[in-house]
Amino acid sequence: MTNPKLSRAKLASRSLAQLSNAKRDVILGFLAHELIKQTTSILKANAKDLARVPRDYAMRDRLTLTKQRIADMAKSLHAVQALPDPLGLLLDKTTRSTGLVIQRRSVPLGLVAVIYEARPNVTIEVAGLCIKTGNAVALKGGSDAYYSNVALVRCVHLALRRASCPTSGVVLVTGAEELLRAHGVVDVAIPRGSNRLIQFVRETATVPVIETGAGVCHTLVEKTADVKLAAKVITNAKVRRCTVCNSIDCLVVEQPIAKKLFNELAPLLLKHRVELRADQPSYALLQKVYPQPLLKRAKADDFGHEFLALRMSIKTVQSAQAGIAFVQNHTSGHSEAIITRNQTIAQAFQQQVDAAAVYVNTSTAFTDGFEFGLGAEVGISTQKLHARGPMGLTALTTYKWFVTSHGATRHV
Repeated sequence: MTNPKLSRAKLASRSLAQLSNAKRDVILGFLAHELIKQTTSILKANAKDLARVPRDYAMRDRLTLTKQRIADMAKSLHAVQALPDPLGLLLDKTTRSTGLVIQRRSVPLGLVAVIYEARPNVTIEVAGLCIKTGNAVALKGGSDAYYSNVALVRCVHLALRRASCPTSGVVLVTGAEELLRAHGVVDVAIPRGSNRLIQFVRETATVPVIETGAGVCHTLVEKTADVKLAAKVITNAKVRRCTVCNSIDCLVVEQPIAKKLFNELAPLLLKHRVELRADQPSYALLQKVYPQPLLKRAKADDFGHEFLALRMSIKTVQSAQAGIAFVQNHTSGHSEAIITRNQTIAQAFQQQVDAAAVYVNTSTAFTDGFEFGLGAEVGISTQKLHARGPMGLTALTTYKWFVTSHGATRHV
């Protein structure tokens, strides 16, 4: 039997789909205001969540809210508010010899279910994007962020109520399986989190799924690279926020430049106490410039692994093409980068590596909806159907065929 919350959310999706863009923007403005107004109560709720997890909890940074992070949530809502209306867009139009005028226009998906882990800011990002696209949303956050999510959804409900819109259009649920098996009620499920979560959703769902989140990200340093630039980019990609999916997991370095690169890179990584898991050639070079407690010999399963920690594997290759092949064989399809001065090799990397975002001389940390100009994101899709990479407004829409004529009938 379907959860009554989901049935009411499905019904609310029909009302939300009919709201004008101006009305949807008003709701977003109200929500941004409520977040700032309710900052103290949100932080108190977040403190209750933090008190329930160990100090060394791997996802503690993701779970933590601050006054600045709440202000950033409000800022992202204003950014979404300023984006063009994603609904009713004329995507295609044709007039047939039969007299049919056929238009393809963008419309909401309906009821979107999002299942995510210890990142309460996702609650607001997703709610904001769904409101802007006229969708209802069912949110299943991690249990470790329960109190934070309750406080944030309360802000959403205050904004909806102030705009005289149904609060049932944004609901917080506790059971993932009921969302994933609500065929005919939930239109699409989007998991945002670890490989384990995505695997669970893939195996459980009877509703359509868009897979997001898991990121095994590499940076390949080709022999012509500027090592100062490379060291700066790699350090940023690793230490900026090591617990997010766009953080680099594996450094792939071409042999001729390895020693020079490590001499430049080691002090920067050591400052942040990054643990390195190096293959034999890189270990031999690094042991002269990197302390033993933080330098370990790589094992086979250190490659193709998402660490979500201050930890990085290092693979040495004999050529740029070997490096490209290694990345291609180990990518999760999220974000991959090359550091090079050779434009031919840069182009080959971007064409051959099958990932949602492929970078040249740039940190993988930029794979983010806000940084891509999408205002915010519901997740980063690592699949190819419907959406790929950061999922902004258009990824939360589908299309409908609008057909008119003057009494056209089809011949037998």
